Amino acid sequence: MKLIRFGRPGAEKPGVLDDHGRLLDASAAFHDYDESFFANGGLTRLQSWLEAEHESAPLVADAVRLGPPIARPSKIVCVGLNYRDHAEESKLPLPTEPVLFFKATTSLAGPYDDVIIPRGSSKLDWEVELAVVIGRKASYVDRAEAAQYIAGYVLHNDYSERSFQLERSGQWAKGKSADTFAPLGPWLVTADDLPNVHDLRLWLTVNGTLRQDGTTRDLVFDVPALVSYISQFMTLLPGDVISTGTPAGVGLGMSPPTYLVPGDVVELGIDGLGSARQTVRAYESRGGGS
Repeated sequence: MKLIRFGRPGAEKPGVLDDHGRLLDASAAFHDYDESFFANGGLTRLQSWLEAEHESAPLVADAVRLGPPIARPSKIVCVGLNYRDHAEESKLPLPTEPVLFFKATTSLAGPYDDVIIPRGSSKLDWEVELAVVIGRKASYVDRAEAAQYIAGYVLHNDYSERSFQLERSGQWAKGKSADTFAPLGPWLVTADDLPNVHDLRLWLTVNGTLRQDGTTRDLVFDVPALVSYISQFMTLLPGDVISTGTPAGVGLGMSPPTYLVPGDVVELGIDGLGSARQTVRAYESRGGGS
């Protein structure tokens, strides 16, 4: 299945992209794609609903905004330097254990929403990534059993403000967590519909120029290893996101480094997970201390 959420920011409704390319409104039967949905057999119930109601379910207009395909999770866990070529362009050795950091969940955005350059930013960068959505509470999971805890996969652009991340001391989260810095989607593909997750092409363009062109075959730590490893240090809840890292081709790795400016258009995609498009906009103060 392909899960979507649609509507204005903060008021999205759940839906499905069916096999005929139609967007179906599932909000009469389901409240949202949140922790409770995944924890209580939501995917099984949604599959049954789709089989029974696919001809009669209301259609969603093509012009309606698509939001992130999951509601705000308890956490977004990211993995750094997890592609061999990206570690090489970063001039860093391959990690012996996964490098973990967090993005604030308030950075979540829709796949076609604008990305906003934060106030004081000078080095906004892009990172196409495969993200994993957890389907069951996971704690101390064995690698061999990790697949049982995965609900599905989603396209993610892990936007990064490099001066905040690398030049302001402290943890990377400061450069990863601005509003709009985690666009997800256009849809979540359930794990049964993406069986070969370790042989997918990832790509990203800036203003039509190809910048990233990688494959998940190049992952240092594969998806089961990441689910297992992270669960040794924290409990993963249903709906949580693990973003698995980015291949080479980020702006930081260019010579000289090249960053995004207002008006730039970033497009990205992963085999089987669709494509997304964001336009870069400058931060605008809204008053009231913002």
